[in-house]
Parts: sequence; C-alpha cells; structure tokens
Amino acid sequence: MSETPVVLVHGIWDSAARLDRLRAGLEARGVRRARAFDLAPNDGRGRIERLAEQLDGIVEAVLAETSARALDVVGFSMGALVSRYYIQRGRGRARVRRFVSISGPHQGTLNALWLPYEGVRQMRPGSPLLRDLASDTDPWGPVEVHALYTPYDVMIVPARSSILPGARTTRAVPVALHRWMLSDRRVLDAIAEILAR
Repeated sequence: MSETPVVLVHGIWDSAARLDRLRAGLEARGVRRARAFDLAPNDGRGRIERLAEQLDGIVEAVLAETSARALDVVGFSMGALVSRYYIQRGRGRARVRRFVSISGPHQGTLNALWLPYEGVRQMRPGSPLLRDLASDTDPWGPVEVHALYTPYDVMIVPARSSILPGARTTRAVPVALHRWMLSDRRVLDAIAEILAR
C-alpha cells in the first residue's frame, strides 16, 4: 500500500473525471491518495508551460494539505508531457518522488501536425519545446521515472515516441487503444507496483 500522495494529470480533450477509472483501479490496488484535476484549456490551445504552472499549483496544494514532503505524478498522453516539463523546468525535481508516464508524446506525434493550436504544435516531432527538453544531460535529477506505452498507439505516432530516455523502466503493454491505457489491468498493475515500491 502506498501512502504517498499521487497527482494524476489527464491528456488532451480529457478532464479529471476521465481519470476516474485509473484512480479507482489504483485505489483497488492500494494507492489510496490519488487526486486528479482539470487542466484548462484541455484542447491543445494552451502552451505546455502554462499547463505545467497549473500542475505546480496543484502539487503545492496537495503537499500543504497532506504535510507530505514529496508526491508521485502519473501523467497520461499530453498530461505526461506537462508533467515532464514541470519536472525538468519547474519545481518538480524538488517535489516529485516518482513520475509515471503513460503514452506521452515525448518525442512528438505526427497527429500534432493536423491542428494549429499552440500546445499541439509543441507536441510535433522536433518542436523547439521537445528539443529543449531532450537537450538536458540530467533531465530527472533525483526523480524516479517510469514509462508505459502501447505499441499499437494511433494517437502517439510513432508509438515509440512515448519512450523516455533515462527512465528507470520502460514497458510496452499491448493495449489496443490509446485511451484503454487508463483502464487496462496490466497497466494498472504496473503503475500500482511502481508506486508501492
């Protein structure tokens, strides 16, 4: 059982409510203190930096409420990139114990070529934001990083873009759809096992 608080960060076009199955699945596996919140805007119009500022505010509130010294972050899709930015460019290295990335566009996705919004453009392969994050020689500091993805992803294209260099573990889970990564038993088991260590 994990007593460390966990912040769940949703993806594009999602909401905190969309993470209910993830939260419930983790709770059933002993992760009792998971909390999701709404990013705004959630449609890719907001820059990743601005969304990371929102994550920073939630992290500070959770730490204050729980008197914890650090917490865990689980980010899905765009939320994984927001979480990564918070760790690498915000206060995350001093606040986050473990970061679990689920199908995040860390090396970009070709699907981001279809929309002109600022945040979506930042998720294009080779974007200035992604190049900047990839340039770090020590991107994680003391944060323990884990990445899960599905090789069948049609949202993150190519699917291997979800791999994070320097992650302690990387696991490909053969889930049929991007969104099913939030409820697949194997994914939930893996996340709960990581958080309970």
